[in-house]
Amino acid sequence: MRAPLVLVVMLVMAAAFAGCTNTPAKSTYSVDDNGVLSVTCLPSATSEEVLFTNETYTKSRIVLHTQKGDVVTYLAAPESPKAAIVYVPGAGEKLAGHEERMVKYAAAGYAFLFVDTRGNGGETAGTPFGQQMVQQDFSAFESGEWPQYYLTICDLVNARQFLSGRFSVPVYAVGSSNGGRYAAIAVGADPAFAGYVGISTSDWGVLDSVTASGYTGDPVRFAASLEPSTSFQKISPRPVWIFHSTADPIIPFVNGKAFYEQAKNPKNFTEFSGEHGINPDVDDRLLVQWAQIYATRG
Repeated sequence: MRAPLVLVVMLVMAAAFAGCTNTPAKSTYSVDDNGVLSVTCLPSATSEEVLFTNETYTKSRIVLHTQKGDVVTYLAAPESPKAAIVYVPGAGEKLAGHEERMVKYAAAGYAFLFVDTRGNGGETAGTPFGQQMVQQDFSAFESGEWPQYYLTICDLVNARQFLSGRFSVPVYAVGSSNGGRYAAIAVGADPAFAGYVGISTSDWGVLDSVTASGYTGDPVRFAASLEPSTSFQKISPRPVWIFHSTADPIIPFVNGKAFYEQAKNPKNFTEFSGEHGINPDVDDRLLVQWAQIYATRG
């Protein structure tokens, strides 16, 4: 005896909806035996306040309402950008130091999103990176909770999701100093990023310290997950571009070069004029390169 058509349709629909239950109801993370971090970051809700607008660009304050607290970002963007940037600042970098930079990128046709990362002393709450944070994060890792470090990676993925949804253009993660470390892991964790740019950055050295102390097992796996070079294997074949100055007084040039050597192709290493962190020379080189790539857009 055949089942009534309505019942068949209902059963098919039930099966379809049952398949949807495989989608996680919240963001999740995992770390493999090599310390490679994987994340599933559900899009965060956002609220936006337009601060300024003219014929060239619009500047907005955008708050990402994440699974654990609000993350403040600032966006400068033309109406139809050619590409977009998630910018991850170094320790203590504030928005005020990037106002002119944001306008410069927007005027050149690129959306520039400054992320006020957790614990960086700005508008987003959190613990600064250091021994205290690492210890707190390892305790969270051991108990299956979200370490702040991993939350920051999801914040950057959420920022990319926001830009992709609004503009439908390639989105790069660009990070300076400490921000370059977070940015590399975010690009490795999110295949939708178009590429990675690291400026005056390197590995933290946490993994070397942990292994030198004789630890094995979870402490080593967790320490490896913090090191940006661990994620290089997941970035390829997307481009990696490392900038470093020979005069860097904070992260030695040799460390930046060693960091670059661990990246997979395609990759590029550029010595820039200056000392530590993003500056106009880096900006000009990036904009020239992207102008060649996106010359036919916009």
